[in-house]
Amino acid sequence: MKLLIAVINSDDSHIVLDEITKAGFYATKLSTTGGFLRAGNLTLLMGVEDEKVDELLEILRTNCRKREELTPVVPTYSSGLVNAIPVKITVGGATVFVLDVDQFYKM
Repeated sequence: MKLLIAVINSDDSHIVLDEITKAGFYATKLSTTGGFLRAGNLTLLMGVEDEKVDELLEILRTNCRKREELTPVVPTYSSGLVNAIPVKITVGGATVFVLDVDQFYKM
């Protein structure tokens, strides 16, 4: 058995949760905030049998799309009036950790 921890963009959360539920997977969802952009994320905790890991990863790959956004960045060297400079960054997609599970209990 594996524990998948998937950090996904909040914009993708509804479709991802619908698709993993349709496929018969269960997830515990945690609302989280990214450190760099301070944007909303959803962290999913999912216990999965070893042979189902690839299926779940494919659902995440298909439904967690990357996109570009402009975000204001304030220069650290400026003094006086500060103008934020918009920078194009890539957001979305998924960050997934796959961990071995020694024991699993559902009570």
